[in-house]
This record gives sequence, C-alpha cells and structure tokens, in this order.
Amino acid sequence: MSSKYQVLCMGNAIVDVIARVDDQFLETHERVKGSMMLVDAETSARLYDDMPPAIERSGGSAGNTAAGIASFGGKAAYIGKVHEDQLGTVFRHDIRAAGVSYETAPSKEGAPTATSMILVTPDGQRTMNTFLGACVELTPDDVHEKEAGGADVLYVEGYLWDTPSMKASVLKAFEIARAAGKQVSLSLSDSFCVDRFRDEFVDLVEKQVDIIFANEDEIKSLYQVDSFDEAVARLRPHVRIAALTRSEKGSVIVTSDAEVAVDAFPTTVEDTTGAGDLFAAGFLFGYTNGHSLEKSAKLGGLAAAEVISHLGARPETNLAALAEEKLGL
Repeated sequence: MSSKYQVLCMGNAIVDVIARVDDQFLETHERVKGSMMLVDAETSARLYDDMPPAIERSGGSAGNTAAGIASFGGKAAYIGKVHEDQLGTVFRHDIRAAGVSYETAPSKEGAPTATSMILVTPDGQRTMNTFLGACVELTPDDVHEKEAGGADVLYVEGYLWDTPSMKASVLKAFEIARAAGKQVSLSLSDSFCVDRFRDEFVDLVEKQVDIIFANEDEIKSLYQVDSFDEAVARLRPHVRIAALTRSEKGSVIVTSDAEVAVDAFPTTVEDTTGAGDLFAAGFLFGYTNGHSLEKSAKLGGLAAAEVISHLGARPETNLAALAEEKLGL
C-alpha cells in the first residue's frame, strides 16, 4: 500500500473530561453504566459541576484511533469538527502534536467544541455523557478528495450517524474512497449506537464496509442474538473482515472462510475508555503494513492493554517501542 496516509480517521472531535466516581454517583444522575449517552449543554454542565476533580484530555473515538496509529509510527489523518474556541485549540494542538495530519477548518459560529463527561467507576467501566457541540456542524464540504481518496483505509466511527449532516459527510467520504480504489472500515461504537441505527448498520456491514470493528455486545446487538457464536454465524456470510473484541477473552478476527482467535495481553484495568479505539489503531496499523490478521490483532490487543492501564483514551507509552519490546516488530 502506497497512499499518502495509511488510515484516514473520521469522527466526533471531543475533549474528554474524566473523573473517578462511585456507583452511587451514576444512580444519582440516572446514568447507565458503560453507555455513551448524548446530553444537552445543561446536563453536561450539571455533571461537570457535581464531578470530583477531573482530567481534561483530547479524545473522540476516531481521534483516539488516529493518535494510536501515529504512536505506532504510522501515517494517519483525521477529519472532525471543533469550534474556534479554547477547547478547540487544545484539540487541534493535541492531535497534531501526536503526529496526526488534521486540516478540518474550525467553525467560527454556532456551538462550542464538544465535550464528553466520562465517569469511571471502581470496576474500570466508563460511562460517557457527550455534548456534541460543534461536531454536528461537520458537513460534506469538510470532506476533501485529497484526504478521503488519499488513504489506504478510511476508518469511521458509528457515532457519526447521529445527525443527517454528519452521516452525509461519511457517505461522501465512502464514495470518494471507493472511487479511488481504497478500503472503508466502520466501528459500531457502542451497543446503544447500534440500537439507534441497527437497520442502516446491518446494510453497511453486509454491503459496503470492508473491515468492521465491534465488541461482543455490539455484534450481538446488531443481530439481536444472545450469544457471540450466533452473532458470528450471522455475520460470516456477509463480511470481508470483522475484528471483534471480547475484553479479557481477547479478540476474534472473522472472514468469510476463517476465524482467528487472539488472547488478550495481561494488564491492570484502570479505565476502559478507548480500548476499542486503540485496538482498531493497532489492527489497522498492522493491516496497512502488510501483517497477517493474527499479528494485526496482536498489535490491537497490545495497544488496548496499554490504554486501559491508565486514565484517558490515548496511549501514554510509545506504541512502536512497546511493539518492538513485546512482539519483536
């Protein structure tokens, strides 16, 4: 593969506000543990006021993936909308400092840069409360041929289906990538997102997407079945590559005629935020460098293990050095 970028990531540009809370905090604020809930500005502000001391870091699912690819030494680009405000400046600085190409113009009017209040309970589960803010102002005009057609793989987070404008932007990017002979990939993002867009996601997975990323709950939700094996059986006839994560059970890579299981790397779980994002980063870095599906999944598992060992959804250890140490790459 010899494109300008290995992966173009496309998603909601969000600044994460991360705090440790107990289960009672979730009950008091009527939050569903482990979910991503869209909230309005008022709810976001109320949560922020009640949260204990927090850490503010640039995030967003696909942004985390792009940063992970860059940490491996890969060539990544990103499309996502921020406002021309303080948090927008922070986001732009952080993703570029991570080594990711980011050229999306900030909005000068409308809502502020998006934030996600991430509540981490003692079991490491994260409950995200996302105010989309400027993200909803992403339009097809923000998608350019040189980017969408200039990466080996276009990677899109399912959260972009939440507004018609963002969805239209994705479909334009898909069209450009396809016309340029590139591959497209989709993350199902979370089971609540799948519930909102199940019929469209089934159509995308079975007819349009080359590589699908999902965890066990998401793929079971997609097909509304009770077991992982049943979901895989439903998926297999339609899929080119599915990279499915199963937490401590590791991952399973499914193709139309094969299934590869890879064990999870041992780690201490501090915060599960970004686990799926960084698995996708490692897998796509391996895949676009010509590694086998098994080795790509190992790279994904390594990156996921690193990110869940600390607060925050972006790696704190250089992933290229970690891959050399643990996998000899």
